[in-house]
Amino acid sequence: MTEADICIIGGGPAGMVAGLLFARAGLKTIVLEKHKDFLRDFRGDTVHPSTLRIFSELGLLDELLRRPHQKIERLGARIAGRDMQIVDLTHLHVPAPYVALMPQWDFLDFVADAARRYPAFELRQSCEGADLIEEGRRVHGVRTADGEEIRAGLTIAADGRDSRHRDGLPATVIGAPMDVFWFRIPKVAKPDNDMMGVFDTGTLFVLIDRGDYYQCAFVFPKGGAETIRGEGLDAFRARVCAIGPETASIDQSVTSWDDVKLLTVTVDRLDKWHRPGLLVIGDAAHAMSPIGGVGINLAVQDAVAAANILAAPMAAGEDPDPLLHLVHDRRIRAVKLTQGMQRMVQDSIIAPLLSSTAPLDGPPFAAKLLDRIPLLRRIPAQVIGMGFRPEHVRSPEAKQ
Repeated sequence: MTEADICIIGGGPAGMVAGLLFARAGLKTIVLEKHKDFLRDFRGDTVHPSTLRIFSELGLLDELLRRPHQKIERLGARIAGRDMQIVDLTHLHVPAPYVALMPQWDFLDFVADAARRYPAFELRQSCEGADLIEEGRRVHGVRTADGEEIRAGLTIAADGRDSRHRDGLPATVIGAPMDVFWFRIPKVAKPDNDMMGVFDTGTLFVLIDRGDYYQCAFVFPKGGAETIRGEGLDAFRARVCAIGPETASIDQSVTSWDDVKLLTVTVDRLDKWHRPGLLVIGDAAHAMSPIGGVGINLAVQDAVAAANILAAPMAAGEDPDPLLHLVHDRRIRAVKLTQGMQRMVQDSIIAPLLSSTAPLDGPPFAAKLLDRIPLLRRIPAQVIGMGFRPEHVRSPEAKQ
């Protein structure tokens, strides 16, 4: 049996940042990650200005940005065949006014390295938190898949939208009208980032510029994956090739369906994030739509809020249970507002676009305004770049 102050299930963005902050506060913290490493493709790779500011406050930003990444300062779109400018992040008043495109394994490796500087931190990989240890209606830790008991004063479930440890907590299901195929298309690296979305009749396609390749998102109506696969790989590649000149080389990278990964989009949120001894954060507490690429960043904000609220009292020996609801209370407004905006985009733009057969007359009026008036591009930049109620680091750093 092992004892800890904090046991975190899941080594994603929420779990790793929480592990860093709680260990930084001097609390013995164990993070359990079921995989042997962080090396998994087609995970969210957008680190937004709100998250970059967190690392600036920790004194880690310069070091983080030495990891491989690309900068996205502006976002454009091709709507009904017309290239338009929609978002300008450069005017945000933050240390890094851009989105850093960084492979998530690099981001998580960096957080793990930063956390290991604190003797209270331990990361266990190839170690799955299988079952909660429950006694007297309270969670007292985790039993691993190998049968080891890890007793903890607080258990944090940060193991994603499919977490079994959120079972029994009330939830609101919002749903989504689409799913996504992810794949790569090679390209020639250029100094400027060419990330954009393509919107046209029956088409929603996103090209994320990763230097020498595009990470592509082919968006289609919910549940339509088998229909597309049934039409054959050649038909799928032809549909992608018709998007524009950027996708002409798809035959080089998509040679079988194994090169195409399915993301089944779910959008929901827990109405309660805790029970005695257990706190749920990140995607486990609120599965986000991929719209805006904000999932990582809300997860990190949850971790910061949890440490702000709980680290100092727990370091002083206080029972965390009476404080757990404050994490939900602090973060739920940001989650609801973000999901509300995502739902508005889903219902008013994505669903009608994917089901349309008539040619688009042209870009919508709002897009025309954003393209014509650069000042207006700061509005979506604030929402995408900073989100609602972004957090600051207020948790303590213990003396070593």
